[in-house]
Amino acid sequence: MSAISVGQAVVLGAVEGVTEFLPVSSTGHLKITEGLMSIPVDDDAVVGFSAVIQVGAIAAVLVYFRKDIVRIVSAWFRGLRSREERHHHDYKFAWWVIYATIPIVVVGLAAKPLIEGPLASLWVVAGSLIVGSGVMWAADQMGRHKRGEGDTSFKDAMLVGSSQILALLFPGFSRSGATMSTALMLDLDRVAATRLSFFLGIPALTGAGIYELKDALGTGAGAAPLAVGTAVSFVVAYASIAWLLKFVAKHSFNAFVIYRLVVGVALFGLLAAGVLDS
Repeated sequence: MSAISVGQAVVLGAVEGVTEFLPVSSTGHLKITEGLMSIPVDDDAVVGFSAVIQVGAIAAVLVYFRKDIVRIVSAWFRGLRSREERHHHDYKFAWWVIYATIPIVVVGLAAKPLIEGPLASLWVVAGSLIVGSGVMWAADQMGRHKRGEGDTSFKDAMLVGSSQILALLFPGFSRSGATMSTALMLDLDRVAATRLSFFLGIPALTGAGIYELKDALGTGAGAAPLAVGTAVSFVVAYASIAWLLKFVAKHSFNAFVIYRLVVGVALFGLLAAGVLDS
């Protein structure tokens, strides 16, 4: 019997799709949702399922930004063949994404037992939601929002890419929240910070999904729930991406800050009352 039913997969896929790219922590929301549905968050099949359905959200990014991705990848291949093309920003950016992914891969592999063990606690999620909201608020207030996507540098990519480690180690901090906050601290405008977060998340999250696939299938997650959860994640994530880019063009991140605080405090209350098992 599958550790996750098809109905539960629909719910979890929707939660993943909505929260993967919003700075509110998809991992935290998945763990909370799993807890409310009495799904064991530390079960190997559940951990694998959560990683695999992220591929649906990543596929949504690939489709939504397909023109940008084709442009960047094409520039990278041209640069490999032509010295002149190596001065193009897209060629450099492609390498920056590759380099910026290395830190999270190294930490992810080295700290896997810790990440899937003690740090998977909902107490950690609650605390990270609150602390991360403070970081996001400070970054949005202090950032001068004066640099666009074309102004990004190797330093920007490495700092923003490395910040993904915070979300990896502390579920609830939010990968999107960490990367967007770091980009804002580097004075990128909100749209540039959001787009950079998307691009840097593609290799890291895709790699995590592929790495976990064999474990998810081999520990009882079930092929049908995985397929359904991934498909729902794709559809919902696509809509979420479109909405977020329009939202950040005209609004601050304060709504997300407040939401994270409310969820974090509520989660602490539910854990303390014994309604949820950490």
